[in-house]
Amino acid sequence: MNHNHGHHHDHGGTHDKHAGHHTEDFLKKFWVVLVLTIPIILYSDLPGAFLGWSAPAFPGSHYVQAVLGSIVFFYGGFVFLKGAWDELKMRMPGMMTLIAIAISAAYLYSIGVVLVGEGMTLFWELSTLVGVMLIGHWIEMKAVKGAQGALRELAKLLPDTAEVMRNGTPVTVSLSELQEGDVVLVRPGGRVPADGVVLKGESEVDESLITGESRPVLKQEGVEIIAGSINGDGSLEIRLDKLGEHTFLAGIMRLVAEAESSKSKLQLLSDRAAFYLTLLAVIAGFITFASWIAVGQPFGFAVERLVAVLVIACPHALGLAIPLVASISTTMASRNGFFVKRRLALEAARNVTTVLFDKTGTLTKGSFGVMAIMGDVNKTLSLAGGANKTSEHPIGRAIVAHAYAEETILPQTSAFTNIRGKGVQADINGKRVFVGSSSFVAESGIVIPPDQQKVIQNHELEGKTVIHVVEGGSWVGSIALADVIREESREAISKLKDMGVRIAMITGDAEDVAAWVSKELGIDEYFAHVLPEEKADTVKKLQARGERVAMVGDGVNDAPALTQADLGIAIGAGTNVAIESAGIILVKNDPRDIPKIIHLSRLTYRKMIENLFWATGYNIIALPIAAGALVMYGIMLQPAVAAVFMSLSTVIVAINASLLRKKRALAYLSEIVLCWS
Repeated sequence: MNHNHGHHHDHGGTHDKHAGHHTEDFLKKFWVVLVLTIPIILYSDLPGAFLGWSAPAFPGSHYVQAVLGSIVFFYGGFVFLKGAWDELKMRMPGMMTLIAIAISAAYLYSIGVVLVGEGMTLFWELSTLVGVMLIGHWIEMKAVKGAQGALRELAKLLPDTAEVMRNGTPVTVSLSELQEGDVVLVRPGGRVPADGVVLKGESEVDESLITGESRPVLKQEGVEIIAGSINGDGSLEIRLDKLGEHTFLAGIMRLVAEAESSKSKLQLLSDRAAFYLTLLAVIAGFITFASWIAVGQPFGFAVERLVAVLVIACPHALGLAIPLVASISTTMASRNGFFVKRRLALEAARNVTTVLFDKTGTLTKGSFGVMAIMGDVNKTLSLAGGANKTSEHPIGRAIVAHAYAEETILPQTSAFTNIRGKGVQADINGKRVFVGSSSFVAESGIVIPPDQQKVIQNHELEGKTVIHVVEGGSWVGSIALADVIREESREAISKLKDMGVRIAMITGDAEDVAAWVSKELGIDEYFAHVLPEEKADTVKKLQARGERVAMVGDGVNDAPALTQADLGIAIGAGTNVAIESAGIILVKNDPRDIPKIIHLSRLTYRKMIENLFWATGYNIIALPIAAGALVMYGIMLQPAVAAVFMSLSTVIVAINASLLRKKRALAYLSEIVLCWS
């Protein structure tokens, strides 16, 4: 039996109120209590009152209820008594305290009646109450457990064992036995057990679970590899660099645990509400008790009212209202490709008025792409590609990639030289070919036809880089390149605008580039020439105008800005997941997830408010009835019925929370409701 259930997410001082209980224990106890309740009811005065029948008497039969009731109290009720003791130790009386007072009052009074020999016992109320409480808790814990799925999903990414090379032969060991510097063998199709560097072998590795990048990544000697990624069809020998706690995956799991334990404002609100409700219930209970005694009602009746009030006021549903929605939404977020690190961040997202994007790597791919070719298209591309075949420069690489994509045949080259800061030069088909910047073209006095010159100038005004191709001293053509705008960006921005959010962009690039990207994407406002250390100031500037800013960046130099923003969203996989400053992390580099975040946030908030309404509204109505306000109309709430109602409100709240998962259908409904309201 696992006794540390509930302690592993005891970070940040949050106390799991079911720590140390096993979900199934509640169910087991429920069945035992149910079986014991039957004879307790048979030997109570209920059958006599309703059926005119009474259970067969035997010597000592009037002790049946007391004996069985004691078993129910100590066996079934112990969980609640222990819970109450823990709550009182922490000076946070809550649900458990209320249940404990209620069952103790009912039990002690009934035992008193048995000993004195006169009055009505409350044993059947006690046992039905404990039964209902147990089953209610079981339902609640099942719901909560389902929500901690995100952590377990991540844990599944790691294999159970690894093959370590010891003296040249692979030995299978469990993950806990691995040491840094070990060399592991990962067979085709196997999972990588820990972060490391490839020593031997070559294989395509699927990192999509971790980076969201669906293309397999080629791993060869000297390349880093991440735990949890799946090996393709080659064998790899990997030297382990980081183990257990330090791996990328452990980093994510730590973030999940942090997210699980980070409380949202609403949750703090509901905790406080539960605390006050407890106090209110205890006070109301004892006032009720005192009042009925004062008007001369029998002691047993007064205790019964006290128990009913305590049970009804149990802020069970309240305790569940927020955490359930929060954990379900966190799990949903991770299924949708973003990772909620701070619950408060998800809560803040619904109020965002401006999304501020860091251009490079977020809205754009952060790599050059060919935008246009002037002059003789085929010849220009083939010569430029040929001359740059071995180039390491991003522009050269982009031209070669484009040539391959267009299936252009690249010619043989010789006498290749790199002219620093100007371009490259090579001999192709016996002619000297130069590929490079306009400054070189101008210096050499090479003439570009005026109509083409105009086109080139337009490209340059938009901040594109233009490269010219010169063969044997005469112009062949020019290629315009720019940072490629992601297709997803367009969709993301139009969705955000539909949601009524403004879009701003921040970039270290020149004015003209920023203007071009803004025009292409329909961005409301941009800030160009911003140095990394000035990013946070830009966020402040927007906030000073009263905007609530969500900052989206790739995290490396955006940390201060992400922290400054009302909501920091870090884009990027790999090590960047460890960015401490962001509240939400996009696992995939996909800006389309940002409207999803805002949508989920609005939905989550609405669910939380609905749940608070269900949980508290019901108490306010039911408390006076339990106290006996309607006794003169013959309406009474028996403790067990009170318990059923209490559990019902808990179940309603749980169902309402899990409706979040079915949000597809709900999204349309809620849109309609929103339009109406």
